[in-house]
Amino acid sequence: MRGLQAAGGAPLTGGAADGVGEGIAGAGADAVADGGGAEGSRAVPRRARRLAVLATLAVVVYGLDLLTKTIVLRTLEGREPFVLIPDLLQFRVIFNAGAAFSIGTGMTIVFTIIASGVVVAILRTARNLRSLPWAVTLGLMLGGALGNLTDRLFRAPGGLQGHVVDFVEAFPGHFPVFNVADSAIVCGGILAVFLAWRGYQIDGTRDTGQNTTQNATESTAKSDAENGTESKSDG
Repeated sequence: MRGLQAAGGAPLTGGAADGVGEGIAGAGADAVADGGGAEGSRAVPRRARRLAVLATLAVVVYGLDLLTKTIVLRTLEGREPFVLIPDLLQFRVIFNAGAAFSIGTGMTIVFTIIASGVVVAILRTARNLRSLPWAVTLGLMLGGALGNLTDRLFRAPGGLQGHVVDFVEAFPGHFPVFNVADSAIVCGGILAVFLAWRGYQIDGTRDTGQNTTQNATESTAKSDAENGTESKSDG
């Protein structure tokens, strides 16, 4: 060290050493900050990708629902059912004043309000979206809700009481007639229940219950250690 001081032509004083130390510490802090910024910047594209999946799937479901309804209205309205598989699957047009699968036909306005609320709730929930499975789930539900809501708003008789076009009839006479939007809503609902049951969260985290158990174990161990210390002190 003295050799280095002599070569530099001046002694390395305490102030200079402190300056060097502060410079190193500052560089380390900047590196940590940069790392945090990089992690934050990665989180934004991830959310954007999940939102893109949700929006794309919702548009596909919505478009497919409107397209199929338009086709069946032009080809099957007022006609005999088109039998695809005898006693298993056929297509026929009905106008449903109720909810999915013709449930609650006397509550059209109520279901219109509920559908509007579902759309708003999905859009608000999507602000925290980081999970791909939840993006698929919400995309299915949003597309289906928008499909049936469009019918309620714009089809006869109007005034939030528009009738939804249903046309898919599985097991004729034994199962309610439904449409693409109904199928998407049901699939999304099943996925939502499964994801919640498995502990998958909207933000991409997963609650397995292990964290709660681990915290309880650590708390018990800490309490035992404190009790042991007190016993030794009393002794």
